[in-house]
Amino acid sequence: MASLKELKGRINSVKSTQKITKAKQMVAAAKLRKAQAAAEAARPYASRLAAVMGSIAGKVTVSESSPKLLAGTGKDQVHLLVVANSDKGLCGAFNSNVVKAALSAARELEGQGKTVLFYLIGRKGRAVIRRAYPKAVLASFDTTSVREPGYAEAEAIADELMALYDEGKFDVAHLFYSKFKSALQQDPTQQQIVPVPTQSAATKLDAGAGSAVDYEPEEEAILAALLPRYLRTQLFGALLENSASEQGASMTAMDNATRNAGELINKLTIQYNRSRQAAITTELIEIIAGAEAL
Repeated sequence: MASLKELKGRINSVKSTQKITKAKQMVAAAKLRKAQAAAEAARPYASRLAAVMGSIAGKVTVSESSPKLLAGTGKDQVHLLVVANSDKGLCGAFNSNVVKAALSAARELEGQGKTVLFYLIGRKGRAVIRRAYPKAVLASFDTTSVREPGYAEAEAIADELMALYDEGKFDVAHLFYSKFKSALQQDPTQQQIVPVPTQSAATKLDAGAGSAVDYEPEEEAILAALLPRYLRTQLFGALLENSASEQGASMTAMDNATRNAGELINKLTIQYNRSRQAAITTELIEIIAGAEAL
């Protein structure tokens, strides 16, 4: 049985940890409001941009002269998995869920005879993916010096992906990130970003348009400018969703940790009081026994 001094030390240690988790929870709650607002504000723009682009692409005959981001390479052999993680921990299973989804997709693609490569955003998921696929990490993007990833980072990532695509490093790219639902729910999401999918987006726009749309200049010219912007917008939205999901997961995890610390403090306090009472009782018995012996 632990001594009274050891129990007292454990109680103080858990109380110190509880203060840290409580402070982390409050910080995450404050950041969550801003991150959630940013993610929700970006969704309508990204959705409408995808719909407009799909509508334009639906009027263009895809050929060798079409933009490569739309036409593709003509092959479906090398798949690049773009995995977006955070640089910080203490956020529950947020990072591991995204990594698990990416690894599951990688194994499925390998089962189909495809070649799998990885492009890693953020620091937390790198170790797990490098252990599973040590030679498959094509490139990574460092966000450790970035306080809040924004459009500048999305633009840099998109430009690097387009450069790799033009060099023929991959044929299809899939983006993995965590879509924010609430502080208690963040869903790992997979989305194809290269070549740009357009059929579903065009169907949604045509279904709600109600009138013919004329574009000026020609559709091909608009697509040439719109496709890179679409890719940047999708990556920007994914970074915002990831940021909100990270803060929500962190707030929930720290709230659970604070509650668990409180329960542990109560148990240790009860054990401490019982041990202290037993020690006092033993001392009283010894004093009484000594007095009777005299």
